[in-house]
Amino acid sequence: LMVFRGEEEHSESRLVPLRHPIVHQIMQEKRSVLTRNVSEEESVDGTPASVQLAVPIVQEGEITGLITLETQQNVEINREDIAFVERLADRAAVAIKNAKLYEAIHAANKAKSDFISLVAHELRVPMTSIKGYTDLMNAGLAGPLSDQQKQFLEVIRRNLTRMSSLISDLSDINHIESGRMRFDLKPFDLREVVADVADSLRERITTREQTLHIDIEDELPLVFADSTRIAQVISNLMSNANKYTPEGGEITVRAWPNGRSAYVSIQDNGLGISEEDQQKLFTQFFRAEDKAVREQPGWGLGLSIVRRMVEAQDGEITFESKLGAGSTFTFTIPLAKMEGSG
Repeated sequence: LMVFRGEEEHSESRLVPLRHPIVHQIMQEKRSVLTRNVSEEESVDGTPASVQLAVPIVQEGEITGLITLETQQNVEINREDIAFVERLADRAAVAIKNAKLYEAIHAANKAKSDFISLVAHELRVPMTSIKGYTDLMNAGLAGPLSDQQKQFLEVIRRNLTRMSSLISDLSDINHIESGRMRFDLKPFDLREVVADVADSLRERITTREQTLHIDIEDELPLVFADSTRIAQVISNLMSNANKYTPEGGEITVRAWPNGRSAYVSIQDNGLGISEEDQQKLFTQFFRAEDKAVREQPGWGLGLSIVRRMVEAQDGEITFESKLGAGSTFTFTIPLAKMEGSG
């Protein structure tokens, strides 16, 4: 219940029982009520008033509150004044509805966050056990293995890796959305990060007989970001290039300074992305319907995480792509400030 008495600085909100005369009347008549010579019992705050105007706040046909104006001054309130307050009541109804929706969304997001945290924890425990026993068997500690048994264990290992990747991606999304992801921002050499990521993916690139080119300008200074998260961004983009580029294709990683930022691009001559799919590319769980894309393992979370991580570190990410001709993803990160610079 919103109560306004006299000047604006005296406005306040308060709860008023349904048995109060004006509240009871409004609930019965479901319309605005103008009363003169208001007694202490009729007044909302127990102070006699010359005029009282009460206007219902209606949401989906139900009265959820009142806007009440009371004054001890002898003033005339006409139909235009009442209509103005009724418009305010309509806006108040919308504002209240939006506030309730926001609270509901916030509660739903918290429930989702708690659920993902629980699932991630509950899945990691048995997966760790499965991986441990798989490693023991691969090491021959449970006896000699046949070729078929080795193949079965390799299938288990690959699927454990996929599940671990999914859990990590879900946890990252969860931490970013809830504001719980922390970034260790400090200067570092981008060359070292690119080299480490390239080494970690070298076997996969070689297996597909792809050629990897790395071109980092010599004058590139240190960057200022979280080196672990930037490595994750580069790894994700290079992994996509590896997955969606046919055997014998080329992947090129470039880095160069421009103004106060470092630019990093990952280019391939792979499948490319249709114009329709480009509109949804950074949407969570989105995967193109292209058969060649669907044949590759994935959950549709990687690019969403990449964009959020880049933007959380004051960077931007863009891309250019043409179906059948490949894609180029480019992101920026701030350069580290040099000593003595402003």
